[in-house]
Amino acid sequence: MKNTNKRSICDSETLLLQHEIEIMEGIMESKDQYRRVVKAAIAKWVKDFQSGHIEIKTVDDLKKLIELDIELQKDF
Repeated sequence: MKNTNKRSICDSETLLLQHEIEIMEGIMESKDQYRRVVKAAIAKWVKDFQSGHIEIKTVDDLKKLIELDIELQKDF
């Protein structure tokens, strides 16, 4: 009977770990997608800026994009 109980606890822990791994994988996938969006936005901002379509007053937007990119690169 004790072996069954230990096995049940072990199975529960394994299921919990698998669930946590799936959650982490989902978060990492989302972060990767967000980084692609941010990188594309930064590239567009730089291109538009170089062609004169963006005024200097939007530098704060670029700063926010860069900060977001840095945050998304961090591990948690």
